[in-house]
Amino acid sequence: MHGWGRRGTINAMSAAVALLLVLALAVAVLDWVAVHARLRALEFVAKPLTIVTLIVAVAAMSTASRAAQLFFLGALAFSLIGDVFLMTKRDRLFVFGLGSFLAGHLAYIVGLWFLGVTLPWFLAGLVVVAIFVATIGLRVVNGVRHGASRELTVPVIAYMGVISLMVASAVSTQRPLAIIGASLFYASDALIAWNRFVDPKPWGEIAIIVTYHLGQIALALSLVS
Repeated sequence: MHGWGRRGTINAMSAAVALLLVLALAVAVLDWVAVHARLRALEFVAKPLTIVTLIVAVAAMSTASRAAQLFFLGALAFSLIGDVFLMTKRDRLFVFGLGSFLAGHLAYIVGLWFLGVTLPWFLAGLVVVAIFVATIGLRVVNGVRHGASRELTVPVIAYMGVISLMVASAVSTQRPLAIIGASLFYASDALIAWNRFVDPKPWGEIAIIVTYHLGQIALALSLVS
């Protein structure tokens, strides 16, 4: 009797988590449409709601590491705050959005290490991100340094270092979804920086939001895969 009850509870929880993740993806798609069609009112609802739904889904997960789960929840909470700052599209709030996401990446780093890492894979991840920083990253830093927002040079460099460590940490877990999620998040932030400081692209905004949401969802799923 007790075994069946427990199994039924776990199955119900798994079904609820799956439903929440599908709902998060559905709301994310709605946000993508809003960004593409420039429906600002809809974007102000759909973008934060996507992360809120993900937070509920992660909180409901049954994971091997409670510590990792808690730090992932913290990362999503900081991401939600960062989303609110960046949605305003006010230059004076950009640094606060940057700081919120930096804190989120620090939380992801700790959470990923609680999932279990291996040093050789971490070093391999560092090599990969170092190549990126030496090419795309330097172009971005030069764009910031010689542009109208040169006061953001140090914050951007700090942010680039932290998110690079997050990607290397994801690689070190050897979990495919963690690696995919971190890489998509990296791509999203690289596109934000490129669009803002180097060379704006007409397709940039939609590419940024799609890679961002898919990255967050993949990272959430890495907790149970």
